[in-house]
Amino acid sequence: MTEHLFNKILIANRGEIAVRVMRTAKALGIRTVAIYSDADASALHVQQADEAIALGGVTAAESYLDMHKVLDAARATGAEAIHPGYGFLSENAAFARACEDAGIAFIGPSAAAIEAMGDKASAKALLADSGVPLVPGYHGDEQSDERLSTEAERIGYPLLLKASAGGGGKGMRIVLSAATLHDDIAAARREARSAFGDDRLLIEKYLIRPRHVEVQVFMDSFGNGVYLFERDCSVQRRHQKVIEEAPAPGMTAALRQRMGEAALAVAQRIQYRGAGTVEFLLDANHEFFFMEMNTRLQVEHPVTEMITGVDLVYWQLRVAAGKGLPQDVSQQSLPINGHAIEIRLYAEDPDNHFLPAIGRLKLWQAPERSASVRLDSGVQQGDEVSPYYDPMLAKLIAHGRDRTEALHNLRTALAALQVDGVKTNRDFLLRLLSLEAFANAELSTDFIERNQHELTQPLPTHWELAALTELLLPTLASQPQQQAHDPWHADGFQSALPAQRVLRLESAAGDVLRARARANDQGWNLQLADQSVQLQGRLELKGQADDIRLLQLEARVNGQQQSLPLALSEHELLLFLPQGSQRFVRNRWLGEQAQDDHGGLTAPMAGQVLEVKVQPGEQVEAGQVLMIMEAMKMEHSIRAPQAALVQAVLYQAGDQVAEGTELLQLEITAEAEAENAAEADA
Repeated sequence: MTEHLFNKILIANRGEIAVRVMRTAKALGIRTVAIYSDADASALHVQQADEAIALGGVTAAESYLDMHKVLDAARATGAEAIHPGYGFLSENAAFARACEDAGIAFIGPSAAAIEAMGDKASAKALLADSGVPLVPGYHGDEQSDERLSTEAERIGYPLLLKASAGGGGKGMRIVLSAATLHDDIAAARREARSAFGDDRLLIEKYLIRPRHVEVQVFMDSFGNGVYLFERDCSVQRRHQKVIEEAPAPGMTAALRQRMGEAALAVAQRIQYRGAGTVEFLLDANHEFFFMEMNTRLQVEHPVTEMITGVDLVYWQLRVAAGKGLPQDVSQQSLPINGHAIEIRLYAEDPDNHFLPAIGRLKLWQAPERSASVRLDSGVQQGDEVSPYYDPMLAKLIAHGRDRTEALHNLRTALAALQVDGVKTNRDFLLRLLSLEAFANAELSTDFIERNQHELTQPLPTHWELAALTELLLPTLASQPQQQAHDPWHADGFQSALPAQRVLRLESAAGDVLRARARANDQGWNLQLADQSVQLQGRLELKGQADDIRLLQLEARVNGQQQSLPLALSEHELLLFLPQGSQRFVRNRWLGEQAQDDHGGLTAPMAGQVLEVKVQPGEQVEAGQVLMIMEAMKMEHSIRAPQAALVQAVLYQAGDQVAEGTELLQLEITAEAEAENAAEADA
């Protein structure tokens, strides 16, 4: 990629696609211009651009969708071309035409091609005699309830109502019988009108458990075109894609060729230029039907890039600059190397109908990139996720020699991704990727609904790992800067640690468990309810993110070794398990310790002693408040872990103490031990 294409381009988008286009443009020596709204003033794509132009406003309509502001920014900076990314103005024929009128190259298809495929009904009418298979349906202009009802009876149930003017699942209704048709038509029209300003509907036969398989096509301005094979995008929620992979599982060479040639026929019919995606429904009998064509680069294009080795943005820039496809490219020369799978990480709440979430990304630690793992992201730690734009944070893509290896690499990378501060679908995706049905490629567009029960099963609470983390925290202060590579060079027991500790653990869900740990030459023996667990491990400090410490826990639980990252703040512990994350409340942990028949209570965090509520020689009960501390402008009570005698009070009100400092010493007398035993039996 050394030839001259453009001096400067403007990227009329935001987030990960803007950053991704910049990466290729900069590799070609092209200067990049970012545009941004007031909500995105400190966004990653703004920081990485060579120049940035403020559009003002916070909503999409006030900024990224205002074509006049975008064109003014291009003129002001001398940009020769505009890359629209996907979404926003990428499929806006009026914008493509305005770029052409302004003498600015639009990095995408012609306005005529966008118009030809922009309306689903018109697109299908255009292809009626092309030989491209269409789903039986009605795409006519007559939109009365009576005509739609008549056509529904002709097509037969179940059927699908779809908005003619748009996609993304808006204005879409599955109709199972004539009994609900009237209400479904009204609801679909309202949603289509709200989303697209156009309430026209089309009707299609609803296929039972079809797969969503799409074909990547690319054409230059000289009529040369290729298809870069297919992607399976069947795993969806609310009719929007969640997981995509290439090539599609179970494809035969003959079916791949038939679908690829049909996709090219669609592109050739409208004299297409650039990157486009032709989407099909594929049934169990390997019959496929045209759905629509997306006249832009797709979100899921990285899986195609990973199996073909092609940089699709580079090809887009070449064609927009008036050049043809690279000379060495032909349909026969394009390879399929291995398998690639992509997941979309959204700021959303899977437990609340996948509604978008907002907030500050307090923690954002990406997995290590490699030849087999790619992360396309437009966010960074500390960013605010606003309510104004699409909630996608990033795309994580993994490659392997086959689907099994790609899936393993993706699960490993996703488990290593640490995010907090905003609700995301990270754990939901881990569950999806762990399903046997997904491993077996039992794919269809209702995959999530079919597996809803397994996807909503709560993980067992890993009390033992939370307890081990608390037990090992005092060792962090004494660790050397350079850790030994073998986490088992120490046995987890240090003579400076107390021989016995009593912990009060609380999950984020509000479940509470008291646990007693006794040190031995193998580490710790932990009594959890009626279960005895042998623990051994080490903690390593990996970094700091604001007030969050990033740690790595190397643990052995009853002889089983595991390694996992965790995030520790004053108030919370967040474990990033291979199956999903688990959160524990820290400011309610007691931090209790006992050594033989004597022991001390330590400060759970650095702070100031506000009040001492007991005196030496005083008998206290389990749970009694002994001392009150203040840290981070919040009060924290130090409570007795069990009935005991106060032997010594080591600090007084007003004293500053460090985390782990011994505050009081307790003695477990025979009377207190009997009281504790009675409480435990109860």
